[in-house]
Amino acid sequence: MTLVAGVDSSTQSCKVVVCDADTGAVVRTGRAPHPSGTEVAPAAWWDALLAAVEEAGGLDDVAAISVAAQQHGMVVLDAGGRVIRDALLWNDTRSASAARELVDQFGAREFAARTGSVPVPSFTVTKLRWLRDAEPDNAARAAAVVLPHDWLSWRLRGYGPEGGLGPELGALATDRSDASGTGYWSPSSGEYDRELLSAALGHDAVLPRVLGAADAMGKTAEHAGIPAGLAVAAGAGDNAAAALGLGARSGDVVVSIGTSGTVFAVTDAPTADESGAVAGFADASGAFLPLVATLNAARVLDRVAALLGVDHEGLGELALAAAPGAGGLVLQPYFEGERTPNLPDATATLFGMTLASTTRENLARAAIEGMLCGLADGLDAVREHGVTARRALLIGGAASSTAVARIAAEVFDIDVEVPEPGEYVARGAAAQAAWVLGGSRPDWPVSSRSEPRATVPSIRQQYASRLS
Repeated sequence: MTLVAGVDSSTQSCKVVVCDADTGAVVRTGRAPHPSGTEVAPAAWWDALLAAVEEAGGLDDVAAISVAAQQHGMVVLDAGGRVIRDALLWNDTRSASAARELVDQFGAREFAARTGSVPVPSFTVTKLRWLRDAEPDNAARAAAVVLPHDWLSWRLRGYGPEGGLGPELGALATDRSDASGTGYWSPSSGEYDRELLSAALGHDAVLPRVLGAADAMGKTAEHAGIPAGLAVAAGAGDNAAAALGLGARSGDVVVSIGTSGTVFAVTDAPTADESGAVAGFADASGAFLPLVATLNAARVLDRVAALLGVDHEGLGELALAAAPGAGGLVLQPYFEGERTPNLPDATATLFGMTLASTTRENLARAAIEGMLCGLADGLDAVREHGVTARRALLIGGAASSTAVARIAAEVFDIDVEVPEPGEYVARGAAAQAAWVLGGSRPDWPVSSRSEPRATVPSIRQQYASRLS
């Protein structure tokens, strides 16, 4: 049995899965936490990776490894390969004004045409502009700019001030999915846009070479629990790795319901949305990954469950006891404003309250319907750019709820499938490692937990009409 390892270095933790390269079956796993906050020392990611490898029993019997990680994070290195300052993560919003300045400077249409996306504070390019303005000395020292998965993969191969191969900045590498989230790389041309980089940072810098799906970065150096000589695959951004781990192909839309929500689709052609609603990313297989993010997802359910004095299971039971449409009760769930549609100052509103409709059951159902209708707005935004959607794959913590899955089938107008819970980002990275070894994309099966089907006409139009 040939084994491969996949790493998911997420915001909260590092997960390692060791899989059978032929079947994708998970053999063992490991996990270690990351520090909280939106500004983190990259060394903490490295320590967590080694700890997760140790918990997974080491990688002595593994043939290849790949690292997937949170997108957008800014890691700046000096000429000696040293990290200049703590990394700013995707969820650090201090660059909001910098994002507006960059869009004003170049124009939303120009940014979308050149990079596929209009930058928001999560994007690396906006964080570099913030660095230029807020910490000019650090910006001036920046000789290279990398993302979390780039830096970890570089360290794995023995580079960096502490590595035996030294601080060779020319050895930095990334993949097209993560490069597409920087705001200075074009999914259409496959090239960096040096003008945008320089406008943000104030000068040019070394950027990682961008690898293809089947390319290897090199081999591992020896580290604790990691032998020398493992093939290191290109890695990926987290959403692209999840799509790969799910086996998503053209026509599949992944709906992830976590703290925030994401809707992304695998497509054969790049997208460019000057409104900024759809980010035109690349995927990890050579295709493209238009993505929509919503701010209000599982936390909507958290808040309403707390209000009703129940846990998530109790919320689901209450919701399923109500009829579709919640008796006319509608929750527009913009508790934290909203990104899609772009309503940053909006608040949540409850409509349709009558003596008959205002029940615990209807409120529970209205919360789930409202959250899912917000994600359906994201699906519509993706479709407006030519995406053909045939199947929605529901993942994330809230997708494990029977009520969420059943109501999703009544909201979305395409088939809904809920895969078995799993570490799909790490599994996607492991699939990349198997791809490098075998020379072709592995076709690993994904088990379905459920395939709910609607028993009533889509309630989405009812929801929209009650808001108009």
